[in-house]
Amino acid sequence: MAWRKVLIIAGLILVITPVQADERAGMAAFVKGDYRTASLEWRPLAEKGQAEAQFNLGVLYDQGLGVSTDYAQAADWYRRAAEQDHAQAQFNLAVLYANGLGVAQSDAEAARWYRRAAVQGLSAAQFNLGTLHETGVGMSQDYRQAADWYRRAAEQGHAAAQNNLGLLYANGQGVTHDPVIAYAWYTVAAAQGNAKARFNRDQIARSLSPAQEQEGERLATEYRRSVRPPYP
Repeated sequence: MAWRKVLIIAGLILVITPVQADERAGMAAFVKGDYRTASLEWRPLAEKGQAEAQFNLGVLYDQGLGVSTDYAQAADWYRRAAEQDHAQAQFNLAVLYANGLGVAQSDAEAARWYRRAAVQGLSAAQFNLGTLHETGVGMSQDYRQAADWYRRAAEQGHAAAQNNLGLLYANGQGVTHDPVIAYAWYTVAAAQGNAKARFNRDQIARSLSPAQEQEGERLATEYRRSVRPPYP
């Protein structure tokens, strides 16, 4: 399905998270590429309930680093961290549900875990949740909700969300039809190298008057200035 291709834009979050003092041995080993030692150092901490260690161990199983690739194990460790409100683990668990890796495929479960990560401010989760609302996968189609989640991600600098928000403005879906605002968001995303946004901006520019295009550039500058650093 097309929506899966969109979700891949956000992908899995595979960056090992910052560690507490008692996890440094595992991090030192990971940085050196000694993934087996990293797994041995993190496992007892993960079993004691440390969310960061649980997430990190999930990443190792997800990618087959120092251990055999095992999506069921990855899902188990992600879930343990996710239930402690570890946003990155919630996101990765959602991706596994969306693709049926290590768990039974479930769009509804994917949406549930994306939402939990999104409300914590994770821009990748906000973008994916917006995509699910836009397409009606795992939930009822709701363009207003899609626009809301795209906006939250866009305001953190998420280029794909900026492009998709522009599309909603261009089509008047969930927001008032406004080609000038669409042009502005396309411009912001294009400045980050998003090829789709660059194409969309050039296409919509053909329908704008010089005054409208000038206003779109002004808004794009305003939007860029208001972008907040992303979480995490």
